[in-house]
Amino acid sequence: MKAVILAGGIGARLWPMSRLSRPKQFYEMVGEEPLIRDTYRRLLRWIPAEKIYFSINPAFYDLIKEVFPAVADDHIFVEPAKRDTGPAMGLVAARLEMLDPDEPIVFVPSDHYIQDEELFLRCLSVGERLIKQTGKLLDIGIKPEFPSTALGYIKIGSKVDELDGVAAFEFVEHKEKPNYDLAKYYLEDGAHLWHANYYMWTPGKFMQAFEQYEPRMGKILRAIQEAWRVGDRAEITRLYDLLPKNSIDYLITEKMQPGEMLVLRGDFGWSDIGAWDTLYDRLSGDEENLTKGRCVTIDTRKSLIYGSADKLIAVVGMDDVVVVDTKDALLVCKRQQAQRVKDIVKRLKEEGHELYL
Repeated sequence: MKAVILAGGIGARLWPMSRLSRPKQFYEMVGEEPLIRDTYRRLLRWIPAEKIYFSINPAFYDLIKEVFPAVADDHIFVEPAKRDTGPAMGLVAARLEMLDPDEPIVFVPSDHYIQDEELFLRCLSVGERLIKQTGKLLDIGIKPEFPSTALGYIKIGSKVDELDGVAAFEFVEHKEKPNYDLAKYYLEDGAHLWHANYYMWTPGKFMQAFEQYEPRMGKILRAIQEAWRVGDRAEITRLYDLLPKNSIDYLITEKMQPGEMLVLRGDFGWSDIGAWDTLYDRLSGDEENLTKGRCVTIDTRKSLIYGSADKLIAVVGMDDVVVVDTKDALLVCKRQQAQRVKDIVKRLKEEGHELYL
């Protein structure tokens, strides 16, 4: 089985630390290593280095070579342009199908926190076995802990198997980023899991799915394969720009019918480190505040304060706040409003503040 680490995102909800020049996956967010190195190390416990690939946008090539200098260029898929996970994964599937259409692959996000690595790797191994047995798309679902409007949800049906302590369920439907009321209902009904974005299938099956659910996209991916065969990079770039700018969740998963997918339940202590509030929820534990850098607090509780050793941050009489200080930007917001940081990034783009992106 091959693994493809998805590392093309910018992490806008973790602004002002996460930027185009160095996004969150290249920072030591939850330990002593960058998130992407943790992801790579985790996979090395399961498969050899030659089976691990990266998918990145063009701006991150130098960062990948900085963190992984020994990784060969033929193991780095560089998107010609940033067009979300649908085109990025389609490009990878198109290329890997040319190498071996039937060897299973798993797409692994570069920025996740995983507590129980043994169980996580067992899920991947079970997924590989079930792909070979059933030919179905495999995904991993996580029991939701709170109503999230930033994640997708998978409705599961009956339990169909259990291997090595990992339960597999029939897929019923997928709903990407529901509103709060719907997310609250999903939390309470017990039949929905968070969609963790660990897609497992063969390259050939991925290509068939694009051709079935997005026929125009499927034709473009086939044309990209032909351009690859003759080494026409300019044609690949031209064709890639024709692909829809959208996530795999909207392009494929939401359109899949009941029974077309199997879902593994992964109770391995998972968190998508996608925003400052999720970082706080995952790491704060019993501490009054979660801090990094030089900080002093008085009468301040349940807050995240993120700075450096070069500057003192003092917070007085404030609860449930996020304070993030970088060299050229400062963020202050209520912790419960942290998902809206992405709107700040959007505003900066609209007003032409490219320096701060």
